Amino acid sequence: MKTTDKQGCNALVEILVKQGVKRAVLSPGSRNAPVLMAFSRCEAIESYVVVDERTAAFMALGMSQRSGEPVALVCTSGTALLNYAPAVAEAYYQHIPLVVISGDRPIEWIDQDDGQTLRQYGALAPFVKRSYDLRAEWTLPTDGWYFNRSVNDALLTALSGEKGPVHINLSITEPLTGETEVAPRPERVVMRMAPASLPDEESLALLSREFMSARKVLVVAAFMQPDEALGRALARLAELPQVVVLTESIANVQGERFISTIDRVYSVIDKSEWPDYAPDLLITLGGSLVSRMIKAFLRQHKPQAHWRISQGDRVVDTMQALTRHIDASPARLLEALARRVAPVESSYAALWHDKEQLATRLHDDYIARIGWCDLKAFSLILPVIPAGTALQLSNGTTVRYAQLFNTPQVSRSDCNRGVCGIDGSTSTAAGASCVGDATTLFITGDMSFSYDANGLSSAYLSPRFKVIVMCNGGGGIFRFIKPTAGLPELERYFEVHRDIPVEKYADLFGLRYFEIDSEASAAEVLPRFFAESERPAILAVHTPHLYNAEVLRGYFRRARQ
Repeated sequence: MKTTDKQGCNALVEILVKQGVKRAVLSPGSRNAPVLMAFSRCEAIESYVVVDERTAAFMALGMSQRSGEPVALVCTSGTALLNYAPAVAEAYYQHIPLVVISGDRPIEWIDQDDGQTLRQYGALAPFVKRSYDLRAEWTLPTDGWYFNRSVNDALLTALSGEKGPVHINLSITEPLTGETEVAPRPERVVMRMAPASLPDEESLALLSREFMSARKVLVVAAFMQPDEALGRALARLAELPQVVVLTESIANVQGERFISTIDRVYSVIDKSEWPDYAPDLLITLGGSLVSRMIKAFLRQHKPQAHWRISQGDRVVDTMQALTRHIDASPARLLEALARRVAPVESSYAALWHDKEQLATRLHDDYIARIGWCDLKAFSLILPVIPAGTALQLSNGTTVRYAQLFNTPQVSRSDCNRGVCGIDGSTSTAAGASCVGDATTLFITGDMSFSYDANGLSSAYLSPRFKVIVMCNGGGGIFRFIKPTAGLPELERYFEVHRDIPVEKYADLFGLRYFEIDSEASAAEVLPRFFAESERPAILAVHTPHLYNAEVLRGYFRRARQ
């Protein structure tokens, strides 16, 4: 079969296959034409063609997020690459292994007023683990060796330690669409033996002694990939009377003894009780926390010791109390620790679980007496999500509401919490829905939805993709959070008081449309929305924006009402 005559493009794709890349998101262009040719003629990689580079990048993010595997992302020269920046930044802080490949003009034409040229090499440097500048044509005897070595290094870098994106900038000379019958040379693949993911016996003994010296151990898990082994290890530790495990829904670990509604529980702890709930030893796992409350609490009531367990080399001291950065697999370390530690005399776990029961009762009572609003809508929607559904959440109030409810039937929950932006949420969910057979449910606010409505333009949406848009006047988060809630500029400069035409977007992109605006309509429409199996579906949930903020503020004062 004929293929591109650019040796580097063929070598690149072959090495990607050998290093485990199964999917690529490609955006059309002329300078990257040889790369597109090489991908299109490779049966081992499933290619998705998405015109808008910003949408394409977030779709690739969602695919890699859902699969846990590297995904290639290919664009042409010029500003196309810069449109990748928001998604690549998110991937960097979410530890997602995107392999960004940009076609480029030869270096001698940069800054020479030639079309579609800019300084591409290093353009994404702050948000990738490493950047590479390579030539698609080989002239010297060592060119092929250097290219092979560099692409292998890129893949190994993306997949090592805390995973993350890399950028391969590929300069390509004209003519761009030449073909050859010559069989590509077989490319060497370099494999890396992973370093020890478990500390040595001496270190484990030291950690065990420090753990056993604490009467109050608090484990806090933020966003992570699902990990059954980690869930089992945490469950063993949670059986100890001195251990409490707090998890957010996007931590993707579940256990009967875990407290998975942090803000629901923390909000009913009286200030006079705070010292009793403060830990001696804090252990943190995963990325950034959704809960501002628990972060503020732990910064104010610093533990004597704070361990962060992560296979990365950055010191992350979110609580301003870090004493140990432990470079290890969280699952393997906590499993080994669980075998070495024993119960101590402590009422710490009982204290938290008693408060959890009170918080749940107050939660149920409060929701029963409020009228139609965002909180009421979430209380009706989340429990009826079909078992096995993969849940995607946008940032802002959406992900925060979701943390107030238990959703054990959901197979996994994800949100772009690396940078916590609202951009690209729809595209990320659309990309995630391309992986596996599970239904993907995306819940978003109207501001986030309108910001990334182009995510619905994907030709790859299936009936397994469902969207819920909270149509609450936009900017609900600004009416709730302290920095903006009292500003006179709130309504004009922060909130978006316009009706987002969700139904028109549904018509434009071929989704089946549903809407609800009351408890009665929710009871009638939700079953039909979730049962829709012929087309992707979108549900508009209309709620009153002023009342929403009033109800949410009241929720966090419910213990004093």
